[in-house]
Amino acid sequence: MNDDLSKRVLGQIMGWDDDRARDEYRWLEFFSSIKYDGYRDFQAGMRFIESLVTWLQQFEMEERETAYGFVRTRLVFIGLSETQHLVEQFYPKVAHVQLTGTIASRHDVAPWVASSRPDLRAEVETLRRKTLFLGLSDGARIDTLRHSNVGRLSNEQVAPTTQLDPDKWRDLLGDLRASLGDLDARFEIVYLIDDFTATGTSFLRHDKGTDRWKGKLTRFRDSIAPIRDELFAPGWRLCVHHYIASHSAEKKVRESLAASSEFFSGAGWGSLHVSFGTVLPEGLPVSDSNPEDAAFLALARKYYDPSIETTHTKVGGVNRIDLGYGGCALPVVLEHNTPNNSVALLWAESNGGESPPAPAMRPLFRRRQRHV
Repeated sequence: MNDDLSKRVLGQIMGWDDDRARDEYRWLEFFSSIKYDGYRDFQAGMRFIESLVTWLQQFEMEERETAYGFVRTRLVFIGLSETQHLVEQFYPKVAHVQLTGTIASRHDVAPWVASSRPDLRAEVETLRRKTLFLGLSDGARIDTLRHSNVGRLSNEQVAPTTQLDPDKWRDLLGDLRASLGDLDARFEIVYLIDDFTATGTSFLRHDKGTDRWKGKLTRFRDSIAPIRDELFAPGWRLCVHHYIASHSAEKKVRESLAASSEFFSGAGWGSLHVSFGTVLPEGLPVSDSNPEDAAFLALARKYYDPSIETTHTKVGGVNRIDLGYGGCALPVVLEHNTPNNSVALLWAESNGGESPPAPAMRPLFRRRQRHV
């Protein structure tokens, strides 16, 4: 569908007069060009306006204005430029500050002194080389992090995953020792990096059935266990950084780490530091307590197919995921994928059902599912 045709069809299905249509086309063209058309998972030949037309047609005529109004006023699209900015700012605003502060603390001086004295700057550079940067998912953008810090970070101190075999861990250690000319050198800081957390449960959660802590942090602990003492210096520090977090996830991650301290007491890290590139506003989720959200929430519950539920979605603690995984009710779309914590109407795709009766769901921003 070409652009002009898609706009004409949009005007017809929305019942807009000429004046309204001109205003809306102007807005749609602007935001499509700077944001929405950059979504990576549109089907071949499709862009935002075509997807919007298809999405709106699943609703009754009198409901389409509510759905369109949600897109117009509530949707938060975090595009490539915003994500790139968060990745590029991570090292200078988070990691470098941490490294400088560590050296300053060791010498009982102010951080600016550690940055100005040549001998302390050299220590900061050595500590930087003794720092590992590991991705917790594809969204960690480890390649972008490395490219934006050429001359600061070595290829041999970054890895796209925490699930490395002992031989790969030893390769990283060997490169460190060769780089510093120190056969006894070990890593002193590890950064675990991820793009987005909405509930905090993928990173760390308590399984009541087994009375154990599960998630990415547990898998990292298990991965390093066979080589931990060889790889890391005594009292090494673990740092966890998410580029983006919901307000509730920031709180949940900190609470879970505090509650699991005994479980991880033998993991080897001496201290743990948590940071976030940006935290979304507390009032961002769609809520029944907000009268302006009531009509859209009614649509989210009406146009819902239970077939999109899986054993993995139930880990979030809710049965229905019409408001997204964990009931987060977020109106958020990331340029590379839509979080399943967002309202299902934005991303879910299904054929509908007859028993029990359920509507076919059509996504506005089609999601790539991690679990099938």
